[in-house]
Amino acid sequence: MAAQPKPLELEIEDMEPTGANALPPEKPSAPAPEPAPESRPGLLATLKHYRKTVGFVALVVVVALATGAWIYFGSYETTDDAQVDGHLHPISARISGTIIRVNPQVEDDHYVEAGTVIAEIDPADYQAEFDRAQADFDRLKANASAATDDITVTSSSSTGRLDQSKPAVTEAEDSVASERASLQAAEARLAQAEANFIRAESDRQRYEKLLAKREISQSEYDRVATESSTDRSAVAAAQADRVAAQKRISQAESRLAQRKADVRSAESAPQQVASSRAKAAASLADAQRARALFTTAQLNLGYTKIIAPVSGIVGRKTVESGQRVQPGQQLLTIIPVDDIWITANFKETQLRKMKPGQKVTIHADSSGRSYVGHVDSLAGATGSRFALLPPENATGNYVKVVQRVPVRIVLEPGENSDHRLRPGMSVEPEVSLR
Repeated sequence: MAAQPKPLELEIEDMEPTGANALPPEKPSAPAPEPAPESRPGLLATLKHYRKTVGFVALVVVVALATGAWIYFGSYETTDDAQVDGHLHPISARISGTIIRVNPQVEDDHYVEAGTVIAEIDPADYQAEFDRAQADFDRLKANASAATDDITVTSSSSTGRLDQSKPAVTEAEDSVASERASLQAAEARLAQAEANFIRAESDRQRYEKLLAKREISQSEYDRVATESSTDRSAVAAAQADRVAAQKRISQAESRLAQRKADVRSAESAPQQVASSRAKAAASLADAQRARALFTTAQLNLGYTKIIAPVSGIVGRKTVESGQRVQPGQQLLTIIPVDDIWITANFKETQLRKMKPGQKVTIHADSSGRSYVGHVDSLAGATGSRFALLPPENATGNYVKVVQRVPVRIVLEPGENSDHRLRPGMSVEPEVSLR
């Protein structure tokens, strides 16, 4: 027969420690009912199989959790070194003057629309300068227009004078020749009159002697004396005609000289036109300079109203009525909260799979709200390169330090319309790398 299995109690007793390791005797208790000898080995096998199954399931669960955690934590990158960035528009005066009015709606932490008049500078001085510049510009513009018209007039008149002066010279020359011929005729008449007078005077003197001898009558003497007197008058008239002819020659020569001068003047028409063009150019330059001064005065008059260039929230307001401001003096700052982005400084080891366009979830510390955006760009250098004293690794004491690279993250269009983010706030972006 097969040997009977040893009872369970005996096995336990055999395993009990003895000697110094012996346990104190326990109080006797009521004996438990012994199971059937045939069921004890099956129970032990069942317990061992259950333990193996539980261990295997636990191992599978641990491996699955580890794999899921590895996949999850490898599918995104996050950092707490991130903040909200935005544009800060400093508003300053462009001219000097006294503030006469400040918009009561422009206060710190208030929202202003683009185009809102923030403050006004006293425009009296600039209005007077504008009026003076406008008057100067109108005057010089009229002078330039007249000088431009003079070019055409000078050109036309010079050409016309040249066409007229050349025939006038010929006419004057003919006149001189004619007067000289008249002088010659007058001299010939004078010579004839003198000859007639000499003959008549000789006859008178002879008849006078004959009359004294009473060889001729008184009437004959009177006739001869009258002819002598007439010839004397004819000589005087011929002399006067000669003098007049000489004067007419002088006048004709003067006219000829004037006509020749007119020709020379008309022949200088190109120089006169060039001079007119130069005067017109100078007048036009003066008009352009006056126009520039007029434009400057007009701009300065417009600068008396300080206008908000963008919409945003007012901050650091220092302008007040009655204040004397200078060009470039900052009066307040406008922060356009509709144009913000996130600057996240990721470690360089976190950029292996990061690229523009990846989805980003931004958790705001101020409100606890999450926003959706995307990676816009990566900086061209690490943040340390933009420091006041960038590190120099060629000194021999180099220690490798993981650098941080600024990453620009922009909000999606729908997220940028209603938010409580402000430049400088801390956020935690989570970039999805899948």
